[in-house]
Amino acid sequence: MEPISRRRMLALSPLACGPLSGLAFGAAGAARPNILFIMTDDHSSQAISCYGSKVNRTPNFDRIAAEGMRMDRVFATNSICTPSRATILTGKYSHLNGVPVFNRFDGSQPTVAKMLRTAGYYTAIVGKWHLGSDPTGFDYWNILPGQGVYNNPVLYDKDGSETYKGYATDVITDITIDTLKRRPKDKPFFMMSHHKAPHREWTPDEKHRKMFEHKHIPEPANLRDDYSGRTDALREQKQSVFHDLTRRDLKLQPPPGLSGAELTRWLGVKPMEVETEIDGVKKTLRGKELEDWKYQRYMQDYLACVQSVDDNVGRLLDWLDSSGLRDNTVVIYTSDQGFFLGEHGLYDKRFMYEESLRMPFLVRWPGVIRPGSTSSAIGINCDFAPTFLDLAGQPVPRDMQGRSFLPVWKGKTPRDWRRAMYYRYYHDPGDHNTRAHYGIRTATHKLIYYWKKDQWECYDLIADPHEMHNIYNEPAARKTVAALKQELYRLKKDMRDDDQFANEQPKESSYVKAPPPRKRD
Repeated sequence: MEPISRRRMLALSPLACGPLSGLAFGAAGAARPNILFIMTDDHSSQAISCYGSKVNRTPNFDRIAAEGMRMDRVFATNSICTPSRATILTGKYSHLNGVPVFNRFDGSQPTVAKMLRTAGYYTAIVGKWHLGSDPTGFDYWNILPGQGVYNNPVLYDKDGSETYKGYATDVITDITIDTLKRRPKDKPFFMMSHHKAPHREWTPDEKHRKMFEHKHIPEPANLRDDYSGRTDALREQKQSVFHDLTRRDLKLQPPPGLSGAELTRWLGVKPMEVETEIDGVKKTLRGKELEDWKYQRYMQDYLACVQSVDDNVGRLLDWLDSSGLRDNTVVIYTSDQGFFLGEHGLYDKRFMYEESLRMPFLVRWPGVIRPGSTSSAIGINCDFAPTFLDLAGQPVPRDMQGRSFLPVWKGKTPRDWRRAMYYRYYHDPGDHNTRAHYGIRTATHKLIYYWKKDQWECYDLIADPHEMHNIYNEPAARKTVAALKQELYRLKKDMRDDDQFANEQPKESSYVKAPPPRKRD
C-alpha cells in the first residue's frame, strides 16, 4: 500500500467524513488540525499592508495572507473589547451571552474552549482576557489582569501572579511558544494567543518607537470631516483625535515633582496647546498646527505597537515551521474589532462605520486553503466558534448564531451564505459618549439607527466608501431605505434581540485585579 500524503490525510479527516467522537484520540484524532488563534486588541485593517495600508508595512501579517487567505468582510457584532471576546468564545450575540458592555463574563456557560477540550484538544489561552472572571474550559491559562500594561506586565494563572520583565508583546509570545513546547504531544491543540497591543495608550518598545518617531504618516482623506448631513451622534462623541487625546496619550512629560492623584490629573488633561521642540526649536502649537501634530504623535505610537506584533507573529510562524507543525496547524490572525486611525477625525472604535466595524482576518492552512486567495463573504465574530468546532470535526450547537468558515476557505462559499449582518452597540454614554445604535451592513449599503435619539444614517458603500454622505432622507433613496429597514427588522428578530440590555451600564472598574504573587518553592 502506498503511503498516504499529508494532503490526502487531510482530505480523509473527520472534516470530510462528519463529526468525530469527543473521545477519539487515535490516528483519526491526530489528523485533526491544531488551531493557533492570534488576536490583538484594536488593530485596524487599514494598518496592515496586505489590506492596502498607506501608513505601514507588515511583512508577517502579509505572510499569512500570501500563504493562505485574506477575508475582506469580517465584522464585529458589537465593536468593543469585552463583548467581542465573549461573542468569540460563545458564538452568540451580546444579548444572549450576557455581555453587552463591560459585564463580567459568566464562565459557567458553554464555550468553544470547553467543547474542544471535551473533544480531545489541549486548550490554552495566554495574554489578554479582559472578561472580568477567570477563564474556564482551558487546560492552561495565564492572563493579564484587566487591560494589563505594556512594560514589565503582570500575568496570573490559577496559582497566582508573576511580573515578567520585558515588553508585553514579546512576553506573551514567549509564553505562547513555551506553552506549546510543553503541550501534550498526543493531542491537537487550540491555542489562543491574545495581545494587549495596539490598545490605548499605545506605548511602544524603544526599538519600534525609534522606527516611527521621525516618519510622517499620511492623513486619511476624511480626517477633518465636518459631520454635515449626519446625526447628532458624531458631533456629541468624545473620541476626537483633535480634542480628546490626553497628555498621557500624547506622551507629554509632566513637570518634576508631580505624583499620585496630582500626576494622574495632569496626565488626564486634553491639551489645547502644546509646547514642544521641532528641529531643535521650541515652539507652542495651537490650532491646525496642533491638530496635525496630535495626529502624527498618535499614529507614530500606534504603528510602532503594531510593528512589534508583526515581528512576534513572524516569530510564531517561524517556530511552527521549524517544529514540524506548519502543515497541520491552522493559523488565524484577527483583532477583537477594528479601530479609527483618524477617519472622521476619530480614534477608538464603537461606531458602526467601516473602520471600527471591520475586523482583519487572515488564515493559513497548508494543503487546504489556496495561497494568496481572498474572500468577500460577509463574516461575523459569531462565526469563529462554529469554525473552530468544524475544524475539530465537532457538531455546532443549534443555539450558536454563526456558521463555519470552512466552505469559504475551500473556495466554495454556500449559496445561502448571509448577505447582510446585524450590529448593535449599547455602551451609551460610556467612556467616549458614543451613542447607542444598531443597524445592518450588506455588500452595498449600511443602515444605522441611533435608537435613543430616533435618528438614522444610510450609506451607499459603493458610491461612498468613506461614509461621508448620509442618503437616509433623500427621495431617490426611499425604496433602498425601506428595503434595508425591512431586512434590519428581520435580522433583529432572527437574532432574538429583544432589547433586554438596552439600558445596562456596568462599569469597567468592576474588573478583578491580579491575585498575589505566586509562592516560590
